[in-house]
Amino acid sequence: MSTVSRANSGGALSHLRVLDLSRVLAGPWASQLLADLGADVIKVERPGCGDDTRGWGPPWLADGDGQATREAAYFLCTNRNKRSLTVDITRREGQEIVRRLACNSDVLIENFKVGGLAAYGLDQHSLRVLNPKLVYCSITGFGQQGPYAERAGYDFLIQGMGGLMSVTGTPDGEPGAGPQKVGVALTDILTGLYAGNAILAALAYRDRDGFRSGDGQHIDLALLDVQIACLANQAMNYLVSGTAPRRMGNAHPNIVPYQDFPTADGDMILAIGNDGQFARFCAVAGHPEWAGDERFSSNAARVRHRQALIPLLRQNTVLRTTGEWMAALEQAAVPCGPINDLAAVFADPHVVARAMRLDMPHASGGSAPQVANPIHLSATPVGYRKAPPALGEDSVTVLRELGHSDTQIAALRQAGIV
Repeated sequence: MSTVSRANSGGALSHLRVLDLSRVLAGPWASQLLADLGADVIKVERPGCGDDTRGWGPPWLADGDGQATREAAYFLCTNRNKRSLTVDITRREGQEIVRRLACNSDVLIENFKVGGLAAYGLDQHSLRVLNPKLVYCSITGFGQQGPYAERAGYDFLIQGMGGLMSVTGTPDGEPGAGPQKVGVALTDILTGLYAGNAILAALAYRDRDGFRSGDGQHIDLALLDVQIACLANQAMNYLVSGTAPRRMGNAHPNIVPYQDFPTADGDMILAIGNDGQFARFCAVAGHPEWAGDERFSSNAARVRHRQALIPLLRQNTVLRTTGEWMAALEQAAVPCGPINDLAAVFADPHVVARAMRLDMPHASGGSAPQVANPIHLSATPVGYRKAPPALGEDSVTVLRELGHSDTQIAALRQAGIV
């Protein structure tokens, strides 16, 4: 089989090729992370429609004339620095293209239902026979084994089943009480980050001098497992106490005061993490006696007596504006902040200074806005080489790299295989 050339990005992972058969969010988030770090990522999509998220609009990206394309903002958030190849994997010729790419790849990421790719001979067992060094990452809702393994998994569903919604939302007895999901598909994002870590661990094992096999391995990642793992202190609170945590709105189960408070012109967040910060807050608030009150003098006491303390604080915080509180509390080294909408986030001078928004030229002739990768490496910085691709934008290039002639490529297109 032909050896496929690799574009050298100069990034930390520029020696790696990733074959991305995943769609929507968790898998593409992992592959975008690897792509940002320099890997050559080939995104395999269905001819005609591509990744589901291409159509998850509005809003839509504007082209060079300011007219809406059919490229959804959702797709743009997670497919930067990738090449798009359209292949019908249900066809024998399409399966052969994927096999040849897998033979020249270091990593394959997929999120088909359990066993879904075996029907096409593209499962991990089949492909790792052809390329024993392949790291094959499977992302599903419930994992490769277990009573729920055959079920489809969606972030919203997993947030409910995995306990996150049981600790998110307004407490019982208050207006609007009830569980709430997080405002972004957080379980998918976290799974993508776990996938990136697992892939790099498998590659490190494969490539480390002295290891006997030099082989890749199969990674089994389940959204439900990730959601449970990321319950962090809340899961441990339950395991230690035997009592299931309850919804507390914006309050914290283990730290007080650590929540939102009303101000004269809106709201602010107090994130007081120790007794010294609390004492300084009390001084700024004009009530130094609170810090000496035995009910409030330690965090453990404040947690026990939060029902007495929080109303006192709320009566006080409404006396000043958010800006006034921030100026005074920052001077006293007390953690606080506003509750920004996204317009305020991207206008924040610190966010601007950190260059968290960027724009990349897009194949439509317009510009694709992007949220920057937060990783800052001193020697091999993240690169922004390519905007999220148009559907099939790189099909001809990739097929030529595989050794296909223009005549063969035209025949594959005519047959609807690419």
